[in-house]
Amino acid sequence: MRLCWILLLAASLLGGCGLVYRVDTQQGNLLDKDQVESLKPGMSKRQVLLVMGSPSVVSPFDQDRWDYVSTMRRGRNSMETRDLTLHFEDGMLARIDGDYFEEDPKQLMKDARKYKRDYPDEKRPDEEKKRPSQG
Repeated sequence: MRLCWILLLAASLLGGCGLVYRVDTQQGNLLDKDQVESLKPGMSKRQVLLVMGSPSVVSPFDQDRWDYVSTMRRGRNSMETRDLTLHFEDGMLARIDGDYFEEDPKQLMKDARKYKRDYPDEKRPDEEKKRPSQG
């Protein structure tokens, strides 16, 4: 019984020291480069909504500004923040400011493999052959 308490105390101390692994955390909008590049001045709010999806923040005091906010923390590194701001005039897209975390398929696959997830891709057709056929 005493050993259990000692192990519990040791585990809690180690957890507080930061020796325990921390998962990469991404929150907010993960935007595709093609999405952002397809935005053109003069697009209506509806068209922008169909391309980009819902913004993270729409101020109730300024309906002509949409913010797509995203944060990323890899392990114990400091948190990075990106804010892509869309400005509208008379219901039409006027300008784009800011930056965004670009969705990188290679990085996403690398991260997935890090967590023991394996998704087939075009470059490895031999993996598809190993899977049992359904049907």
